[in-house]
Amino acid sequence: MRIVVAHNRYREAQPSGENTIVDVEISQLAAAGVEVLPFLRSSDEIPSMPKTAKALLPISPIYAPRAQQELSRLLTEHRPDVLHLHNPYPLLSPWVVRTAHRHGVPVVQTVHNYRQVCSSGLYFRDGVICQDCRGRTLGVPAVVHRCYRGSRAQSALMATTLAVHRGTWKSVDRFIALTSAVADHLRDYGIPDERIVVKPNAIPDPGTPAPLGRGFLFLGRLSPEKGLDLLLEAWRRHPDGALGPLRVAGDGELRPLVEAAAAERADVTFLGPLDRAGVREALNASAVVLATSTWHDVLPTVIIEALASGRPVLGTALGGIPYLVGADTPREPAGTGPAVAASAAAPPSPGGPAGPVGLADPVSSGGVGSVGPVGPGGSVGQVDSAGRASALPAGIRAGEAGWVVPPDPAALAAALPVAAAGAAALAGPARARYDRTFHPEVVTKRLIDVYASLR
Repeated sequence: MRIVVAHNRYREAQPSGENTIVDVEISQLAAAGVEVLPFLRSSDEIPSMPKTAKALLPISPIYAPRAQQELSRLLTEHRPDVLHLHNPYPLLSPWVVRTAHRHGVPVVQTVHNYRQVCSSGLYFRDGVICQDCRGRTLGVPAVVHRCYRGSRAQSALMATTLAVHRGTWKSVDRFIALTSAVADHLRDYGIPDERIVVKPNAIPDPGTPAPLGRGFLFLGRLSPEKGLDLLLEAWRRHPDGALGPLRVAGDGELRPLVEAAAAERADVTFLGPLDRAGVREALNASAVVLATSTWHDVLPTVIIEALASGRPVLGTALGGIPYLVGADTPREPAGTGPAVAASAAAPPSPGGPAGPVGLADPVSSGGVGSVGPVGPGGSVGQVDSAGRASALPAGIRAGEAGWVVPPDPAALAAALPVAAAGAAALAGPARARYDRTFHPEVVTKRLIDVYASLR
């Protein structure tokens, strides 16, 4: 099987999980015997481009002539089975879909963000979830608010590109949705179910998990949409030391917030940015990993790293987080409601009314564990053999490998002792979920099956 992987790499100065995922996926495909033809461009090429090429940059998101010529030559020479597209902006353009189809090559696209609709790709603006451009032919609000690179002119170009290429996107043969939330987003955009496959990313197997550590770990970009301020507000609702240690690793604009919290409380430690060895050490030292995003985070890789290390996750019920921890239920597409209303009403369960995902009856399966979560009145409940609780504080939903709550300080504060008490019971199921859903062998086979279905 011969596959062209097309991707416009983000600038190296701006760390990109998407770049890393594309590189890893190419390696995993090659290891599985797939012949991969990379068709890669990098935004780092822009400063060194000749003046004539730079002059065409403003239209390149709509139509990049050089990329189409080079792709045509590649397709003519190698006659691949499929073109797999990741990010097309700005040097490839969605026009590569049309170029591939002109050569009779089917197209798969992995959807890493919400840029079919949203110019920034995030459904997030000025610290809150934003849906202003959803359902519009032209995203005028994106222009008004300078959503793309802080520029009204560039936002106008991106909004125009999205309008021009609405038909292009709807011609893609198969979309890979990284989570069920992205699948919901694509359905809301008008993509039929038969052209959507849910396939998450994979990370290499780190080996047998170390014994469970203590306390909580927040690992990621220290920026508003990652919910660090939400976490610290919830943490302060507990006495110093009551929950064990909170370790915070990463860097970003909210670093002073973490440094102040670490100076204020003995149970908060700021680790700063970590290399891979440091990440592994921090994971091993902790019992629960936190993913407290306040936007519809598509697929936080840190959650997969946690599960691979046998660490359950406490996260917000937004974006792909419920899917990752196995607490997924039907809900509105990402970006269709405010953060405090993360979910639509779930279908009625036997013997109980419908309710939001955060308020629905917790999932349960047979078996009884030992020490359980702390209830609303301080009572200790029971945790079953899968770490699920029979009596959880309102707003907390237990999943196979963790818990999700609305992005609200009170709900998160109530969930912290639940996670601390239930971590040991969910450590094994967390690793089992990684093995079954996010292991490279499983994910790569699923991707190859998608390719084969289009040959």
